[in-house]
Amino acid sequence: MNTYTYPLPLRWADADAYGHVNNSLFLTYLEEARTRMFQDMLPADEAGRRQRAFVVSQSVVDYRAPLTYREEPVDVEVWVVSCRGARLELGYAIRDAERTYAEAVTKMAAYDLDTGRPRRISEAELEFLARYTES
Repeated sequence: MNTYTYPLPLRWADADAYGHVNNSLFLTYLEEARTRMFQDMLPADEAGRRQRAFVVSQSVVDYRAPLTYREEPVDVEVWVVSCRGARLELGYAIRDAERTYAEAVTKMAAYDLDTGRPRRISEAELEFLARYTES
């Protein structure tokens, strides 16, 4: 499986009083990795990005182990589980060489923010996403 891997630096403010990264921040980590992955796919101009947006419709996170603050980045891996019509499902793993801290899935819709309606995923987007498809 081809994955997009983003080495995410942890921030001191992410940790709670026990030194653990707050579980609510894992969704922010997924968003940051997904946004970086999509940079090469989305239009460079604001108008184009509004017409070719993707919005999250569901997120599910399975927390596997506590992630403690440290100086080294943690890898956020992203891959395409499925993609058709206007729907996109992405899988994620937050891990390092020793352990997996979380696994997640987001369901997304291709969306035109100007019209407020879903749109079909374009051929160019499908071609880009095929690089990271599970099968």
